[in-house]
Amino acid sequence: MWFKNLNVFRVTETFAFDAETLAEKLETMAFHPCAGQQAFSFGWTAPLGKGAEQLVHSSNGFLMICAKKEERVLPTSVVNEMLQDKIDEIEEQEGRKLSKKAKTELKDNLIFELLPRAFTFSHKTYAYIDTQNGFVVVDSASTKKAEDLLSALRKTLGSLPAIPLNTVEKPVLTMTQWLLNQNPPAEIVIEDECELRAPEEDGGIIRCKRHDLSLPEIKNHLDIGKQVIKLALNWEDRLSFILDENLAVKRLKFLDLIQEQVGESEASTFEEKFDVDFAIMTAELAQFLPRLLAIFGGENRA
Repeated sequence: MWFKNLNVFRVTETFAFDAETLAEKLETMAFHPCAGQQAFSFGWTAPLGKGAEQLVHSSNGFLMICAKKEERVLPTSVVNEMLQDKIDEIEEQEGRKLSKKAKTELKDNLIFELLPRAFTFSHKTYAYIDTQNGFVVVDSASTKKAEDLLSALRKTLGSLPAIPLNTVEKPVLTMTQWLLNQNPPAEIVIEDECELRAPEEDGGIIRCKRHDLSLPEIKNHLDIGKQVIKLALNWEDRLSFILDENLAVKRLKFLDLIQEQVGESEASTFEEKFDVDFAIMTAELAQFLPRLLAIFGGENRA
């Protein structure tokens, strides 16, 4: 299980649950498929997937969890077509035009009837809790989905004092200087992708991909005031990723130095491989995340 995105939250107090007690809490909001007229269902499921029972996968103080959301699919076009047929039928039978309120009630009743027969689709969001360094790390490119998982975890546990990362130096300003002066920290290499935005409201945005970011044309954009809001980076030839203005990590790749560790494993079963991957990934990120914060002047907890 290799995370592809990192939305990271700082736990501001000691995390009070071990794997066993956390699993007991998650069980109270375990996932169950949509029933009856439910439009969606949300709950916790086993990170190891189908057939597994443990709601928490634990390794060296890292606790992986997985949220699952199932939704019923009612295409709007289908609902609207069936609704119009019913409206036409009633208006013809009764010789009158239906009011807006009547049409709304008719639509609600139609959806209620259709929901049990609707197809469902589901998606999972994985996260882990680093109990030693005090992070909740969510594998989601969407900030909203990450915050939804965190909100569900708070509800499940009763409380969870966790906030988005905030650094002394603003990522936008720091990354802009890196790109302008071509002087990132020693362990960071700027790669070939960026997104620049003018600071004024509704300012223009420039996106560059597979592009030499040291060329004068990029500097020209920076000289007239555009700022870096996304930048492709490489950390010590171990990780490559896009870093955005909120310190969210996108399109994370674990490079050859990490994959070599995986290749040295003697794990044979799916469960063993999952455990090895999780252990290697979390150990690597436990080194990377504190260093990332330090690069931006450390955390601002004011």
